[in-house]
Amino acid sequence: MSIYLYNVYRNPNVGLFLKASERTLLIPQGYPERKAKLMAEMLKVNFYYASAGGGRLLGPLLVMNSSGALITKFATDDEVSELARSINGTVERLDSIYTSVGNLFLVNDYGGIASPILSDKEIEQASKVLKIKFVRMPIAGYLQVGAVGVATNKGALLHPMSKEEELKKAKEILGVDVDVGSINSGVPFVASGIVGNTKGLIVGRSTTGPELMIISRIFKFEGNPIKHIKALEE
Repeated sequence: MSIYLYNVYRNPNVGLFLKASERTLLIPQGYPERKAKLMAEMLKVNFYYASAGGGRLLGPLLVMNSSGALITKFATDDEVSELARSINGTVERLDSIYTSVGNLFLVNDYGGIASPILSDKEIEQASKVLKIKFVRMPIAGYLQVGAVGVATNKGALLHPMSKEEELKKAKEILGVDVDVGSINSGVPFVASGIVGNTKGLIVGRSTTGPELMIISRIFKFEGNPIKHIKALEE
């Protein structure tokens, strides 16, 4: 189990382009296969190419755990069916006026935090597809809970300005230890620069040593887990 410093498209915002669960890594269509295989090896999962509304920003446009996925309403029928085959689970478009689905939910396989702007109907759909219970709450004053938090089945990292009561509540909802931190040299929107599962994490190469210490502790990567991977980035 390791934490890999890596850029995608020479960009440290890896969480904007990738989406991962315990079973699957989703990579934008057209990304070089040898690099895709390398990242799949980092997380010890199979990878599949995907798109959302014809674009490559998978992070903000879908939410996923081991049971299923919700994708933006702009996704085509082909994108939905292909994604369902890839993850071998239920995939639905979120029936909502909101399109950045990944920014509105923070999930793992145990529970989920939903943006307070979502309706009961939208949360009911998410609960049915992802097979988890949701609780509405903001994080650090933000309604985009999926942008200011990232979770696996071992830990969760939230915006550095999150309140103590929010950390306590998030721990109860997600069933894992929770702490605050940043990514890529101080970026508080942590989901933009980290993606992974309990077997590995990929973080942007701009992430600092102190940030990595917090990440390794909260996600339970012990020893000397940091790996610098640069050979295939160029």
